[in-house]
Amino acid sequence: MNEIIVSMEKICKTFPGVKALDHVNFELRAGEVMALLGENGAGKSTLMKVLSGVYTRDSGSLKIFDKEYGDLTPKQAQEAGVAIIHQELNMCRHLSVAENMFLGREIKRGISLNNAKMEAEAKRILDDLKIDIDPKQTVGDLPVSKQQMVEIAKALSIDAKILIMDEPTSSLTAREIEDLFRIIRKLKSEGKGIVYISHRLEELQHIVDRVTIMRDGQYITDMNFADVTMEQIISYMVGREIKEKFPRVECQKGKKVFEVKHLNAGRMVRDINFSVYEGEIVGFAGLMGAGRTETTRAIFGVDPKESGEIYVDGREIKINCPMDAIRNGVVLAPEDRKKDGLCTKLSIKHNLTLPNLDIVCNKAGVVDSKKEKELCDKAVSDLKIKTPSVEVDSGNLSGGNQQKVVVGKWLARDSRVVIFDEPTRGIDVGAKVEIYNLMNELKKQGIAVMFVSSEMPEVMGIADRIIVMCDGRITGEVMARDTSQNEILTLATSFEDKKINNPGSKEEIAG
Repeated sequence: MNEIIVSMEKICKTFPGVKALDHVNFELRAGEVMALLGENGAGKSTLMKVLSGVYTRDSGSLKIFDKEYGDLTPKQAQEAGVAIIHQELNMCRHLSVAENMFLGREIKRGISLNNAKMEAEAKRILDDLKIDIDPKQTVGDLPVSKQQMVEIAKALSIDAKILIMDEPTSSLTAREIEDLFRIIRKLKSEGKGIVYISHRLEELQHIVDRVTIMRDGQYITDMNFADVTMEQIISYMVGREIKEKFPRVECQKGKKVFEVKHLNAGRMVRDINFSVYEGEIVGFAGLMGAGRTETTRAIFGVDPKESGEIYVDGREIKINCPMDAIRNGVVLAPEDRKKDGLCTKLSIKHNLTLPNLDIVCNKAGVVDSKKEKELCDKAVSDLKIKTPSVEVDSGNLSGGNQQKVVVGKWLARDSRVVIFDEPTRGIDVGAKVEIYNLMNELKKQGIAVMFVSSEMPEVMGIADRIIVMCDGRITGEVMARDTSQNEILTLATSFEDKKINNPGSKEEIAG
């Protein structure tokens, strides 16, 4: 199955102030998994949106199954067999699984919908993929992992022969990832071509045949995965050698900066007690649903607390809403940066300025443009935000640069406690290292840093101390240098009434 089913040559695409694609070449063959790799902002998603008809290219040629297309529309792309599964799932949450799968091409009986036939067809496709989901179930009631599977089933229901998967495992546990890989192997055996975009490079060895690498909107190279090392892939992606995947700095442990006592907030935050000191980074680990994100939200005042005390530099503070936290020097870079961390339709400048109006406004309440410019220029420079201008909408930035904007708005406030929830989810290896360096810089400045991560190697590589949660409670605390994955997994599965024996590595630290 070596037939070339997609051929893109010298593709160019320009947005105002940004050349997103600069003479890019790309090929996909039947029955292969092609990994499309590159840093955030490399142009991967833009190229795939050209292939799926979302964007119209400025120049270059595009062939699908040897048929040349001009201005390809999404409908034409779908009819040609192209389906794209976006990182941010595009589902109608109030509709059933079957209704989502047949949205826009409903099966009818006269003037009425033939729900029974749609449900039967949806069940046939789901059963073929060995996915245990009821077609009648409301999509909004499904976990993200199951919604991901519904998107794949939806793509197959339109007889897609070319599947584009953009960060498909970012919200999945290890067991769910194995299910996804099983489905990918099945689709590959049926001759379907799969474009796989992921920043989790360790996944590639399980499913990928070839890799295409992009950098700064340009095609760099493509090669067989078996013929290249991971170090070479990273070097091609970032244009330089990444000497240390998890850079760690040693600091003298100082005074206690942040303390939480007996925090309770619903079922997932139960009697939480911990401290963070100067000169250390504290990581939070646990299985999906352990309560880590809920803990950060309760601390920051997003969710109401039932009880508990919070101290900064030995002084008790009252946090009833996020503004109370911000005023007391406690800030949060949330898990869902697009939904909770940014106003994506506003510019970088406005996102950086909004929470800092008390700093950039004069006594009359008018924004001092000079102070605003200084604040924005410093954030862009310090965090290396890739943008032609601070006037660019933050929604047009890559995931890594969006994360930097979320963090940048807090750094102007001389915050004492910075909480990161999944700070590197969906961003590339180069941007990850920049985020780690930022956390280390805060650590050196004596700022209390705590972070939640789904990546076990990341928690062990960056944190000095690791707090493990399970079922809404803290079940253990270990020093990163002295622990192992097995020890953390054991603590992460130490439920209140029972202890799971031999947790093994099948269940990933996640969510």
